[in-house]
Amino acid sequence: MFELTSETITALLTLTAMETVLGIDNIIFIAILVDRLPKEQQAKTRNIGISLALIIRIALLFSISWIMTLKKPLFTIMTQSFSGRDLILLGGGLFLLAKSTFEIHHKVEGDPQIHLHEAESHVKKKVNAKMMLAQILVLDIVFSLDSVITAVGMASNVSIMVWAMLISMLIMLVSAGKISGFVERHPTIKILALSFLLLIGVMLVAESFGAHISKGYIYFAMAFSLLVEILNMRFRKKNSVK
Repeated sequence: MFELTSETITALLTLTAMETVLGIDNIIFIAILVDRLPKEQQAKTRNIGISLALIIRIALLFSISWIMTLKKPLFTIMTQSFSGRDLILLGGGLFLLAKSTFEIHHKVEGDPQIHLHEAESHVKKKVNAKMMLAQILVLDIVFSLDSVITAVGMASNVSIMVWAMLISMLIMLVSAGKISGFVERHPTIKILALSFLLLIGVMLVAESFGAHISKGYIYFAMAFSLLVEILNMRFRKKNSVK
């Protein structure tokens, strides 16, 4: 445990807020994935996915000495060196790009053979929950690596990091259902969320090649786009009432 002082409380609150913000993209991705499962399986799969993320983060946190070795170069191509962390970010980024592109195509184009609603029901019957959890697990690992490295940079006490992750995950578990419902009810938000994931995928690929992109710019772009879309939603709702 840690002693409750103004410094540790500030560190805990700051880190909890940061971990919650970093977990939003994880929730969005899980929400979009589980939407393709039958309704009765969605909440369970979503909660398992978020719980797995917590387990992975705490496990990585207690393996911090190993995490630090991931920054050591493994090989060099031309003038570009690649570490274990770079390869994980590259793999995760490419996966996000491919998955988001596929999901956007599915949402926009649907199935040309049958009606969109029937197509989505058809897909939900075929989707396997275990396969979906495997995809969630891949992204949990990528997002958790980023989360743990951020936590280590912001706090020196492992107990503070663990508590911050526990609190942020509880917030995520409580809010995941509402976020999923909101995304599901608004198709344009779903496309916007997938576009966010494309943006994050590009950032991960860029970072794997050593190009640092401040997350502040990414989150500002996401927040601004979301604000514009919310204004559009209110405008459409107002016009539909007339």
